[in-house]
Amino acid sequence: MTPEDYLEGQVLLIDKPLHFTSFQAVNKLKYLLINKVGLPKKFKIGHAGTLDPLATGLLLICTGKFTKRITELQGQAKEYTGTFHIGATTPSYDLETEVDQHFPTTHITEALIHETVQQFLGEIDQKPPIFSAIKKDGVRLYEHARAGETIEIASRKTTIHEFEITRIALPEVDFRVVCSKGTYIRSLAFDFGKALQSGAHLTALRRTKIGDYDVANALTPAVFEEHLG
Repeated sequence: MTPEDYLEGQVLLIDKPLHFTSFQAVNKLKYLLINKVGLPKKFKIGHAGTLDPLATGLLLICTGKFTKRITELQGQAKEYTGTFHIGATTPSYDLETEVDQHFPTTHITEALIHETVQQFLGEIDQKPPIFSAIKKDGVRLYEHARAGETIEIASRKTTIHEFEITRIALPEVDFRVVCSKGTYIRSLAFDFGKALQSGAHLTALRRTKIGDYDVANALTPAVFEEHLG
């Protein structure tokens, strides 16, 4: 593609690697497009929906005039696959922090797990994790969390369109979820554990789709660089 193609607008499908922040992925592409394609330093580029560093998968990066489509793309349904660890919780609801509590699991059967899924279909109330980038009183929640402060977080409405258990090998449970914008899969893990009369946290997460865009058609930043030559 020519510099003009990128300036006119592209939606680039990137498969974000583990431990990369979404911001780092955008910066990597920006650097490549400036230095290998010859785009001006101030060209527009941004992503349509953050992925946590511990998550992999589809990141939509918009360039040029298509940055105007970011809000529309962010509003589309998203599909995730991943793994819950049943029987223990962490303060961040994932592997960013150490396990802080253990819970019984002897009562948990495959039937109970499949039954519990039904509680989460449709519109649900969900509290974002304390370790999230949402702002309260002008300060990001994770900053309050790291300072050891206790904060009251308001719940919000979110919609789970599909929730499927794809593997049970306790303490691990694999899942596939299709959900609305603003859904925290980490919070879903925590709430799912609670609904099982136990605890749970997220140990793996991959975003596989955003609307009609599929991670199967995405490139890692390294492969994108190779394609630029």
